Amino acid sequence: MNNIAMQNRLSEKIPKAMLRVMFALVVFILIAVSFARVSGLSLMGTPPQSEVQAKASLYFFSEENGAVRVLSSDGVLLANLSSEEGGFVSGVARAVDQERRKQGVQLNTPVEVIWRENGRISVYDPSTAWQADMMGFGADNSRAFAMLLAKAKKGE
Repeated sequence: MNNIAMQNRLSEKIPKAMLRVMFALVVFILIAVSFARVSGLSLMGTPPQSEVQAKASLYFFSEENGAVRVLSSDGVLLANLSSEEGGFVSGVARAVDQERRKQGVQLNTPVEVIWRENGRISVYDPSTAWQADMMGFGADNSRAFAMLLAKAKKGE
């Protein structure tokens, strides 16, 4: 019986060569990340920056049922979207509100919708520094914010 227990214990051990490989991999990753940070390599996940073509400050008022109202900085109603229509715009408004609650800042401040020279549209919240590039959410969702920006600029 003692012989069987000894064999089971030996078979449960991780081979030393495998431990060395795992340790070497961790050290290599740490060195690679440190080199990238120290050398100033740009972050790969950030969208390319270009000049701002148009920008508007908008107020989003979302309701729990998914409806959302969007007002310009002058208080002009740009959109009053029902829960069926407001989907993505309402989702962004809720994300902004959630970030504001987390950071303890006022909920009723405007966000900036920015259209850049390279055709990208982003939403930026100056009170929390939260930002989302709309390119990652598809053409339809990006178009929704482009239309809000166009309505805001038309009213100026």
